[in-house]
Order: sequence, then structure tokens, then C-alpha cells
Amino acid sequence: MTGLPWDASYQDGPAPWDVGGPQPAVVRLAAAGGFTGAVLDAGCGTGENALHVASLGLPVLGFDVAETALAIAAENAQGRNAEFTVADALGLHRLGRTFDTVLDCGLFHTFDADERPRYAASLSTVAKPGATLYVLCFSDAGPDTGPHPISRDDLREAFTSQTGWAVAAIEPDRVLTRFHGDSGAPAWLATITRGQACIEVSVR
Repeated sequence: MTGLPWDASYQDGPAPWDVGGPQPAVVRLAAAGGFTGAVLDAGCGTGENALHVASLGLPVLGFDVAETALAIAAENAQGRNAEFTVADALGLHRLGRTFDTVLDCGLFHTFDADERPRYAASLSTVAKPGATLYVLCFSDAGPDTGPHPISRDDLREAFTSQTGWAVAAIEPDRVLTRFHGDSGAPAWLATITRGQACIEVSVR
């Protein structure tokens, strides 16, 4: 899909999900040693989460479809070991690289039900066996949910052995936006492990 609608979100000031720093959940994961090896930030936006992880000394690649956001991320990199590129989330095999840790902060909930398994399968093509994926997405456990809230079942139905994954945990959390006040919106933080299963869902 074209990135133009997403790019427009960054052209007249910060996007609704651009809070000027890393998400608290990502900071906690990083402090607990949750990120190891080469890291992929899926739907990185202006790169605050990617740059926080890179500040720990880890190599990070962030991808998005919004070129304006990626330009801001690259400008803010300031010599840290972070790269940013345009990529299609449903065709990540084209990156030609694999990663030990993958972060999805706010991308999964933008896909509809038919796209989610394709996206999960696409992620599996760039995740090493045993890699860890963290998904932070809007939760359906209100009140004051964000747009396109996701249920625990939505996560489990997308990240299956058929798409190359095993869900280890789905815990309630919060995700900051520019419109939900200091405490943010209800979220799920899912911890998911890359398995060895054959991928049966098309990633074309």
C-alpha cells in the first residue's frame, strides 16, 4: 500500500502517536534486557523507540512507509547505530536481513483481520529462529480505548505456528498518544517467540 496517507500525518506537526520520546513499555523492556542482538523496529515512525534501543549499543533497523517520519528519524540518529528505510510490512523478506529481536509498537493494530496473518508471516521471514517479538498495540479492554482496538484473541489468531510464531504472554499495558492524557490508552504488550514451523501464509 502507498505510504502517502501515513506520510501526511507527519507534515503538519507531530502525528497523534508521535509523543516525542520512546514508549514507557519499550523503556522498561530495554532496562530489563529484553532487546538483544540485531533489532528490527516495525513501523518505526520518527524513530524514538529505535533510537532508545540503539543507545544501548545494539544495531537497529527501523522501517516505515512514511518518508517524512524516516527523514526525521535519520536526522535524530546522531551517530547511534540505527538505520531507517522504507519497507512494505507485508513483504519484509525483501529486506534480505534477519534479526534477533523485533519490536512492533503501534503497527499491528493498523491491519485488518485478513492482513494480520500475512503481516505475522512476513515478520517471521526476517526473524531468526528463537527470536523474540514484542507487540504493543491498542487494547479492547477500555475505557478510553484507542482506534482499532485489538483483543487477546486477535493476537493469538495472527501469531500461530502456521505463521511461524508462538505467543508466550499477553499482558495489559499502556501506550502514550497525544490525545489520551498522561496515562495513555489501554494496550496489550505481547511477547512472542519465533518458532521453526513452515510458513503457510502467503507473504507476497
